[in-house]
Amino acid sequence: MLPKAEDDVQALVRRFYSLQSERVEAYRLFEEGHRAYLRSGPSYDFVRYRQLVHEITLAFNGISQEILQIKGQLEGPHGRADLAQHLRRIQEKEKEKLELTAELQLAKQNVQDHPGVGAHEQEVRELKQKLIQTIEAISEILQDFKYDSEESS
Repeated sequence: MLPKAEDDVQALVRRFYSLQSERVEAYRLFEEGHRAYLRSGPSYDFVRYRQLVHEITLAFNGISQEILQIKGQLEGPHGRADLAQHLRRIQEKEKEKLELTAELQLAKQNVQDHPGVGAHEQEVRELKQKLIQTIEAISEILQDFKYDSEESS
């Protein structure tokens, strides 16, 4: 039987993974909504897209707030600064990923609105590359988090 504190840490770790899954699903909905928005061009259904952005923003904010609470519990009462540090780094990279995703969506619309403009196409390629690097960085941090959280249990 795990000591109570270890039980609590593992419960926080499981909740974090659940929140991370919710974040992945929110990104999927965001991408799906953006594709539908682009298909509505050239007149664009901006009202519907703006509502989607609002809902996704609320979801991401709720997820982030709960992850920050988990980070605080790991840092403080549970004395797991190592795990809290991983969560801090994940949050920073997730913020970067969201910003890049929004920039990429605008760039894709520019490509659609101004076909054949090489600068817009180049911007899409560069943003996709930055996004891939950010996702890889998140994966590496998640691996470190997984390793460190399992090592203690």
